[in-house]
Amino acid sequence: MVLTLVKDGDIVDCVDIYKQPAFDHPLLVNHIVQMKSSHLDQMKYTSKTLQNSSSSKAPSQPWLQYGRCPNGTIPIRRSSNNHQTNSYPRKFVHTKFHSFAVALTAGYNYSGARANIKVWNPYVDGLNDTEMRFHPDYSSSQVMLRACPVEHYDIVTETVEAGWMVSPLVYKDFKTRLFVYWKADNGSSCFDLICPGFVQTSSEVLLGGDIGTYNYGSEIEFQISKDPDTNNWWFLYNSEEVGYWPSDIFQSMKYEANMVQWGGEVFSPYVGTHPHTDTAMGNGKFADRLYRQSGTMTGLLIEENSSPLKRPESYTISSNEWNCYDADLLDEKVPEPVFLYGGPGSHFNPNC
Repeated sequence: MVLTLVKDGDIVDCVDIYKQPAFDHPLLVNHIVQMKSSHLDQMKYTSKTLQNSSSSKAPSQPWLQYGRCPNGTIPIRRSSNNHQTNSYPRKFVHTKFHSFAVALTAGYNYSGARANIKVWNPYVDGLNDTEMRFHPDYSSSQVMLRACPVEHYDIVTETVEAGWMVSPLVYKDFKTRLFVYWKADNGSSCFDLICPGFVQTSSEVLLGGDIGTYNYGSEIEFQISKDPDTNNWWFLYNSEEVGYWPSDIFQSMKYEANMVQWGGEVFSPYVGTHPHTDTAMGNGKFADRLYRQSGTMTGLLIEENSSPLKRPESYTISSNEWNCYDADLLDEKVPEPVFLYGGPGSHFNPNC
């Protein structure tokens, strides 16, 4: 079954859940699909920040206006090409071509994390005028769980993460799109369902789908949580169980993560250089403590040993290019932590 959306939109294939790309992974040949988490119903969580805010959860994705996938199938956005342009290895903050402005916590064993992320559509450098090819630049905001060697948090061996992204190279447009990403110790990595790894169970959520059209300025809830029975890492989007990263594809993160990171990221060959990229982070504004009109995340919470969500023992904020993208954390006299981040890159910003 194929759903064709708006004329300049996506083509969505409704694929049998047992024929999705995940099962092309050599470690998942005999994998049995876990249709529902074993623990998340008992851990339903309502954000205090959303309870006390005039901002409500964002509505469903626009593609659902044009049809739905039947039970037993999942929606897959059809790629505009057959090669995997969206498999970028990543490392932690001080990494060539990557600029981060983040809040993080480390030093314990983590089995989950969540945040409400405000949705924006930051400027991203697009077409190369001479070659008419898309730049590799992207801007994203996400929740991440990572495995790193103790005392060497700049070396990331494995990660799972979810959030929103603007990437003209990957998605062939400048829309804000939902994404998931993973990296395993063997060096394999992938966004969405482009290559084998993530197992989707929801027929309602389109990975790589537009989430910005009706949602700018709204908060969307992202949560990643490890199932204590299977060790699979589940992803929830606005409390909807979307699917999971099977524990079999990991080594270090088969059981736990030892770092959680929230915040924004810009990828560009012109990060850390002069001239610097104009690609923005968040909504292109520096952290705004007074009006909170910058990139914003609320309810930055963690799980330990699949126990209820809680504040971590401590947070650290970090940016590797403070003059381009900055970060600020409100953690006192607020119901839940509020993380503010972002910046314009070098766009009208001579200090970057």
